[in-house]
Amino acid sequence: MNFTNAIKRYENIPCNYIVVGVSSGPDSMALLHMLQKNLKKEIICAHINHNVRKESEEEEAYLKEYCIINKIIFETNKITSYSQNNFENEAREKRYAFYKKVLKKYNTSYLFLAHHGDDLIETVLMKISRGSNIEGYAGIKEESIVDNIHIIRPLLYFTKEELVKYNQINNIKYFIDKTNEDVNYKRNKYRKKILPILKEEDKNIHLKYLKYSKQLQEYDNYIKDVISSIIDKIYIYNCINIDSVKNIHPFLMKNIIYHILSKIYNNKTNIIKEKNIIDIIKLIHNPKPNVKINLPKNYIAKKEYNKIYIEQNKEQEKKYKYIINDKLIINDIIIKKVDKEEKDDNTICRLNSKDIKLPLYIRNRIDGDYIILKGLNKKKKVKDIFIEKKIPKEKRDKYPLLTDANNNILWIPNLKKSKYISKKDEIYDIILTSSKKEENKWKKRTTWKI
Repeated sequence: MNFTNAIKRYENIPCNYIVVGVSSGPDSMALLHMLQKNLKKEIICAHINHNVRKESEEEEAYLKEYCIINKIIFETNKITSYSQNNFENEAREKRYAFYKKVLKKYNTSYLFLAHHGDDLIETVLMKISRGSNIEGYAGIKEESIVDNIHIIRPLLYFTKEELVKYNQINNIKYFIDKTNEDVNYKRNKYRKKILPILKEEDKNIHLKYLKYSKQLQEYDNYIKDVISSIIDKIYIYNCINIDSVKNIHPFLMKNIIYHILSKIYNNKTNIIKEKNIIDIIKLIHNPKPNVKINLPKNYIAKKEYNKIYIEQNKEQEKKYKYIINDKLIINDIIIKKVDKEEKDDNTICRLNSKDIKLPLYIRNRIDGDYIILKGLNKKKKVKDIFIEKKIPKEKRDKYPLLTDANNNILWIPNLKKSKYISKKDEIYDIILTSSKKEENKWKKRTTWKI
C-alpha cells in the first residue's frame, strides 16, 4: 500500500470537516500534507501547545503560518499547568479533551491521528510487558469509535523512516521533540533499544505486528459479541447475579468482569488490574454470605448472599489537606515545627526552603502516590511502604503525608524520608518532628485547613 491509497480509502466518509491532531513532528506533518493533497474535505489542524519545551512557541507559530498559506483551519490550545502525578497520561487526557471540543465546534466526528507502524510495535511490546487483556495486547487500532468519535489512523502501514522520507521529498518542514531521545521514558527505551533489533530481522516487521493486532481485534470483537448476548442475565440492576455466572468458563468469566469494570470506570481501562478481576472471581466462589473487597478509586465489591454489588466506598475517610504552620495533630500523629533537634531518624524532617515550594501541606494518600527516597533517588509507591511497615489497611488512607506546594511528597512521618530532606550536617532552615499522640494528653486539636 502506498501513501495515496492509504488516504483515499477515506474519501467517502460522510462529513465535510475532518480534524487532524498535529504536533509539528514528522509523523503528523506528513499526515496533514497527505490529507490536504488527497481528500476533498475541509481540514482542521488541531494543535496542543504542551508548554513544556522552549521550542513550543516556535512550533505553534510555524504551524499557524503553514495553515494560513495552505488554507487550513488552525485551532490551538496552550496548557498552562500540570499536576505532578503522571505527565504522559495527563497530557493525553488534555489532548483528547481539546480534540473533542474542536470536533464539536465544527460539527464533525472524524479525527485523524498520525500513529504509524513503529508506534504500533512499541505499544504492543509495552502492553505485553505491563500485562493487559486481548484488547490491550492488540495495541493501536486502525479505526475505532470512542465516545462517538471516529478515530482513524491511516499510517499504521508505514514506518517512521518512510514518513521522514516523505517529508524530505515533499519539502515539508517538521520539528523534533528532543524528549523523544530520553530513554528514561519507557516508550523511548523500546524505540531506541528493541525496535532496531526487530528491524534487523525484518525491515517490514511492523506489517506482521499489524496483522497480529487485527487478529487479536477480531478475537476481542467476538468475545464482546458473546458477552453482549448474555450480560443482561448476569449483570442486573448494577449487581452481578452469582447463580448465573459461577459456572461460566473461567476465560469468559474474566472477560465479563473486565467488561463490567470498564463500564464502571468509564472505559479508563488502565485503572483495572488483573488482580482486581481475580479478587472478584474469588469473591464469587467465596462460601461466606457477606464479604467485601477494595477496588481502585475508592470502589468496593460487596457480596451479599447471591449478589455482588460494585459501588463507591462511602465508609472511607474523606480526603483532607491542611497547611501546617506550627503544630498539627491528625490521626493520632503530632507534627510540629521546632527550632532545634538532635535526633536524625524518621521522626525528624529537615528542609531547605530553597529546594521546595512553600507552603507545606499535610494530606492523606491518593492512588498513585509515590516518594523519591532519600539516598536511593528512585520512586517508591507510598502504598508499598505502608505494607512493608505493616500499617493496618484501615489506617493507610488516613495516614498523614507531608508535601510541598508542587505536591512532591517530602516525608512520611515516622516512616520514610524523601530526597528533599536534609541531613543534620547539611543546610536547612525548617525542622519538623513527628510523634504519636499520647492518650488523653492533648484535648484540643489545632488545624489549618485550606
